[in-house]
Amino acid sequence: MIGFAIFGAGFIGTVHATNIAAHPRAHLRYIYDVNRRAAEQLAQRLRSTVASSPEEIWSAADVDAVVIASSTNTHATLLSQAIQAGKAVYCEKPVDLEIERVKSVVQEARQSPRPIMIGFSRRFDRNHLAVHEAVQQGEIGKVEMVLLTSRAQEPPPLSYIQVSGGQFRDQTIHFFDLACWLTNEAPVEVYAAGAALVDPAIGDVGDVDTSMLILKMPSGALCHIDNSRRTTYGYDERIEVFGSRGMVQSRLKPLREISLYRDHQVISPGPYPSWFERLEPSFATALDAFIRVLEGQQVVYPTLLDGLRAQLIAEAALLSLRQNVPVKITYWQPA
Repeated sequence: MIGFAIFGAGFIGTVHATNIAAHPRAHLRYIYDVNRRAAEQLAQRLRSTVASSPEEIWSAADVDAVVIASSTNTHATLLSQAIQAGKAVYCEKPVDLEIERVKSVVQEARQSPRPIMIGFSRRFDRNHLAVHEAVQQGEIGKVEMVLLTSRAQEPPPLSYIQVSGGQFRDQTIHFFDLACWLTNEAPVEVYAAGAALVDPAIGDVGDVDTSMLILKMPSGALCHIDNSRRTTYGYDERIEVFGSRGMVQSRLKPLREISLYRDHQVISPGPYPSWFERLEPSFATALDAFIRVLEGQQVVYPTLLDGLRAQLIAEAALLSLRQNVPVKITYWQPA
């Protein structure tokens, strides 16, 4: 059994904690949150123990790995402490909103042989995995275009938007990672356009809620990403990869796989009402992949460098949005 501790007893922390507690080869030993009451309630439900401090977790011999699902401003510090304590880490994105801080953690992680996985859980969606497999096996030939759609059912609270880093760092960053993962390339240039069409208040805090981006890959392939913070029909996430020999799609996923044919009509259910209901299984699949990595199995997973790469693309996209010009993307490697 792999011993886990989790930082964060909020929504996403609860998701991870529940998945750990349900996994047959994992044991949720500790939960820590600055809101002790939230940690106590979660620990009681999952029959775990509340840690009194991060230091208690770092010194615990029965903790092999930690999940960092606390607020973004704590990620880098906890990651650094986990590295020093010799713990494996599953960390929600982003590591930090400041790129230089992320680089510092990446550099520090070179000292540790323990795995560090970033929570790009969309890689573990069953349909997206099938698209990736088809592309990697050459089923569609040479990749020429990638089209990614990300449209949320409703905007998050304004208070969240103000601390999240904005649409590109929070929402689109998952799709920057998908673009790299699907093509096995890192884009060299990005052009972004956006506006606050859903809620002017989002524009007032310096963000956009509607955007389109074009990524140019080293091979010449192009990737188009469209984002919206609001649909009127449920959560909309789609992937299409077009190549020299064909096309593969991960289509809009309906809530139920049925259609009613009657009175010269076809009545089908709409998509899942929220992003979490659509993507919930991928969190458990991602955790299982992380556990298999810890067990020594050969599993490809999103690394700390993958997280930095997606964030560097996001920073270039923000610059493009502000300047209304294509921007070359500069990457960084640790010394």
